[in-house]
Amino acid sequence: MCTIKSISSLLSLLLALGAFSSLASAGDRLLATGGVTQVEGSAGGGLMPWAVISGYGTDKQIGGSAFYTHAETKADYKLNSAGISLGFVNRVEVSAAQTRFGLGNTIRGEEIRLNTVGVKLRVIGDAIYDQDSWIPQISVGAQYKYNEDFNFVPKLLGAKDRSGVDYYVAASKLFLGAANGYNLLVNANLHATKANQFGLLGFGGDRRDSYRLYPAVSAAVMLSDSFLVGTELRFKPDNLSAAEEKKAQDIFLTWFPHRNVSVTGAYIDLGTIATKENQTGWYLSGQINY
Repeated sequence: MCTIKSISSLLSLLLALGAFSSLASAGDRLLATGGVTQVEGSAGGGLMPWAVISGYGTDKQIGGSAFYTHAETKADYKLNSAGISLGFVNRVEVSAAQTRFGLGNTIRGEEIRLNTVGVKLRVIGDAIYDQDSWIPQISVGAQYKYNEDFNFVPKLLGAKDRSGVDYYVAASKLFLGAANGYNLLVNANLHATKANQFGLLGFGGDRRDSYRLYPAVSAAVMLSDSFLVGTELRFKPDNLSAAEEKKAQDIFLTWFPHRNVSVTGAYIDLGTIATKENQTGWYLSGQINY
């Protein structure tokens, strides 16, 4: 069973491993090839994992990142997510994150906590395109999620389970100079999931309680050595009659004031959350990479 205590212990362990490994390793991959960090803790965009491995570590190094994200929508919903991930020899990624979702003016002063532990394996290909490496980087991953407050709101809305596992396959490719001289990064995913609102409203429901495949796509352009602009679109289940769910999308801008630091701001459209429609808003995320 994944609890706040256990997720905190895992975060501490990953931090310790990261501090130890950074003494011996300094990431040498290209800028932005570790992505930023999505709200569930994996390397990628804000909404979806990419095939890239966290940090800047090469196939002989250990890399990693730590992040914090804050998001708000017009119904006064507030989301705070923080976590850490490690990338081993540009092949395996492990991550841990906790998300706290404030219920705003729906239930004042209350929040839902979701803990996520993830693992990602790079299977084939390389993220950077050249004539000898045209196959995209393809990774498979899994995210175990545990809802600390399942009995409070999710169960009342009809969710079946407090925990679940999302499975995904992701493909990413960076085309150097492909967009009128600018670097272009494209990504495509397939998710097998039963999660309601990423798991914040539990897993499964009265409409369906089985795994289905949902796509996600994103693209980003490196405007300079300091700025990355892009967009994401992720389709999600609609399992609950009492809480309609639609796709999520964003438009983001990432600033790299330093190679090891990034700040991302975005406009988000999360569709319907519970009974509140047209939930648009913004998020701001900070990240440290090595």
